[in-house]
Amino acid sequence: QVQLVESGGGLVQPGGSLRLSCEASGSVWSIGAMGWYRQAPGQQRELVAGRNWGGNTNYADSVKGRFTISRDNAKNTVYLQMNSLKPDDTAVYYCNAQIRPYYYSGLENYWGQGTQVTVSS
Repeated sequence: QVQLVESGGGLVQPGGSLRLSCEASGSVWSIGAMGWYRQAPGQQRELVAGRNWGGNTNYADSVKGRFTISRDNAKNTVYLQMNSLKPDDTAVYYCNAQIRPYYYSGLENYWGQGTQVTVSS
């Protein structure tokens, strides 16, 4: 069984920083792309940042220059460094990963449980 465990959310003032972490555990043979999504109340879930195995990244326009996604492939972990946070960044942040649980498996899509990020003074 595969689990994505997130940590690092919380309350921060505008202009502050937070670092989110997401570790894939359990039956993990290999991992393809990993990324972060967010969902604010009353809004659809949207992609924040993604990174594939080869290191290519993509970001939502609203976070470019402020957020950085990184991966530690040896630890099956993806990070999201969030700087210059704004109230509009307030949302539940979800980790997403394409994981091959066994050598004979295809890539499967997994989600973390979500972590709340609140930007407020």
